[in-house]
Amino acid sequence: MSDTPQDTRRAPAPTTQNNRAPHIDVVQQVAERIAHNVGQVILGKRNEVRLLTLGLLSQGHILIEDIPGVGKTMMTKALARSLGCTFSRIQFTPDMLPSDVTGVTIFNPETRKFEFRAGPIMAQVVLADEINRATPKTQSALLEAMEERQVTVDGVTYMIQEPFIVLATQNPIEYEGTFPLPEAQLDRFLLRLTLGYPAPSEEMAVLTSQQQDHPLNGLYQVVNAQELVSAQHAVREIYVADEVKRYIIELVTGTRQHPEVSLGSSPRGSLALFRTAQARAAMAGREYVIPDDVKALAEVTLAHRIILRPTARIQEVSARAVVQDILARTPVPGASVWQ
Repeated sequence: MSDTPQDTRRAPAPTTQNNRAPHIDVVQQVAERIAHNVGQVILGKRNEVRLLTLGLLSQGHILIEDIPGVGKTMMTKALARSLGCTFSRIQFTPDMLPSDVTGVTIFNPETRKFEFRAGPIMAQVVLADEINRATPKTQSALLEAMEERQVTVDGVTYMIQEPFIVLATQNPIEYEGTFPLPEAQLDRFLLRLTLGYPAPSEEMAVLTSQQQDHPLNGLYQVVNAQELVSAQHAVREIYVADEVKRYIIELVTGTRQHPEVSLGSSPRGSLALFRTAQARAAMAGREYVIPDDVKALAEVTLAHRIILRPTARIQEVSARAVVQDILARTPVPGASVWQ
């Protein structure tokens, strides 16, 4: 499949390195700086680092799920250090209360007034570490902030400063002492990533890099908040043809009609696939989205929004396998435009 469309009435003509729109350069420069900086700490996970950067540029929240010790927290801390944004970390535990996340209103005897003491969720970059160790009541404290970029405490609403991103880590739900995230919570995450074990050569590089000092200590800010916001807004300028939009909708509809699925992706999944495809195109230097962008991101944007039937779980069918099956069954529309 070629990246160059033939029918310019449906998609904009490709631009060269010298005459492409300025907003493409903004996105690429920001993405390359962030990915390079995080890649100095997370060795051998180039694709995962690029997906993390892509999610950031798409203005979405990211869930990193894997076994302990593979670098989930280190990846999120490396990203936070790369950005010139306010940062907070929430270490979730079973005894946490919602007010520990959102903040509380307390009475000040000196001023004789109630004052709001902001919780850690009011930062621009929030690391929600081991989010599934908190009870569902505490997990729900994140719902309003993640969707509406605000928190409401005692009837008063407080806005969260732009940009705002929640980077959450969780251990597999089979581990003891964890509480599965509810569907509403999972649906608010733009992407779900896994890191997996490193290859032997990559693990050797990890040992060498940490012999004297942790590479995280040498990371510095490479992008300020305004540059990040400008890149996020530039991503939304990427053109998406109607054929590609219909392809996105057909894939999401496929999750709702698949025989192994009891609950398919919500319309928020369609929007997640749409936004991330725009970001992937911009990071590749294109002003338009192609079906390959959608196919590459379908699994990480849709799989965590799918609830399988009990029979499928018994047969050990995974949500990722369902998405791959839908991709294989759904024809790529507008083939004459993209070939």
